[in-house]
Amino acid sequence: MGKGESSSKKVITKEEWEKKLSEVKIRKEDMNRLVMNFLVTEGYVEAAEKFQHESGTQPDIDLGTITDRMAVRKAVQCGQVEDAIDKVNDLNPEILDTNPQLFFHLQQQRLIELIRAGKVEEALEFAQEELAPRGEENHAFLEELERTVALLAFDDASTCPVKEVKELLDNAQRQKTASELNAAILTSQSHEKDPKLPSLLKMLIWAQNQLDEKASYPRINDLVNATLEEPVT
Repeated sequence: MGKGESSSKKVITKEEWEKKLSEVKIRKEDMNRLVMNFLVTEGYVEAAEKFQHESGTQPDIDLGTITDRMAVRKAVQCGQVEDAIDKVNDLNPEILDTNPQLFFHLQQQRLIELIRAGKVEEALEFAQEELAPRGEENHAFLEELERTVALLAFDDASTCPVKEVKELLDNAQRQKTASELNAAILTSQSHEKDPKLPSLLKMLIWAQNQLDEKASYPRINDLVNATLEEPVT
């Protein structure tokens, strides 16, 4: 950015900015609902119960269902995919019946866990019987299956030199599958699959980036503490 362009920007002092912020009225009830939404969606049941007691904010779903949902999520994160499938079917069998992509990803995760455990023959049999027929019906599924089966080309799958194949063994892959299943359960309960708070923070970052082009103002760079920085002049 050139010097002339920078000097043409409007400069808003910290005092002016804080005065404008103080004029924005946000109801405490709305803030409390935002917090409760985050706690419920992310599965912090004990924190949600405590917050409900302290603030009087009512969750929009039965808090008892959070414990069941978190048990499903934890099972996937621990590699216990069969247990997770049983648990989600106990919750609502329609979740997997109506979501073939999610069911395929769970079966793919089962295959990954068999490979991780070194159960080569069992993994091959499972891939042929459970996943191959689905791959024949869906090209995207077939590509995922081929990527997963490629792990079997190595005596020790963790030594696979191909990053996009080896990363299937990362905990991030378990987390990805667990998050997809968690979102599906939330949707089945008529609840948003993602918490609102992170979306609002993304909106804040976007708005600041837009404003950067027009003015110099007290930016919030530290989102954790929401500290207003002095404007750059």
